[in-house]
Amino acid sequence: MDSQALIAMFLAAVVLVGGALIFSSIIAPKSFNLQKLEPYECGIPTTGLTWLQFNVGYYLFAILFLIFDVETVFIFPWAVVMKEVGMVGFIEIVIFFVILILGLLYAWKKKALVWV
Repeated sequence: MDSQALIAMFLAAVVLVGGALIFSSIIAPKSFNLQKLEPYECGIPTTGLTWLQFNVGYYLFAILFLIFDVETVFIFPWAVVMKEVGMVGFIEIVIFFVILILGLLYAWKKKALVWV
């Protein structure tokens, strides 16, 4: 792909996304209700500060969940074509699992899976 085509695709993407954002901001219904500016907590008025700092463990747990969730996306297509890829595909998936297990052991050692 030459540079002119790449620049043209980038400009087309910028124009289309920018146009969609501008168009939606023009035609979207607007409501200037003060209740829309309040934090929502299941319909119950908030008490105290609404901006709380969460423990970093929640974020680490979410990232680990995403990593192992994406793993399943890679395992299914591999399982479908396992007979065609043969031993090379098997060795590659074993390496993939070893890397995942090492990541899990690292997270376990750092106590990212322990809820305190």
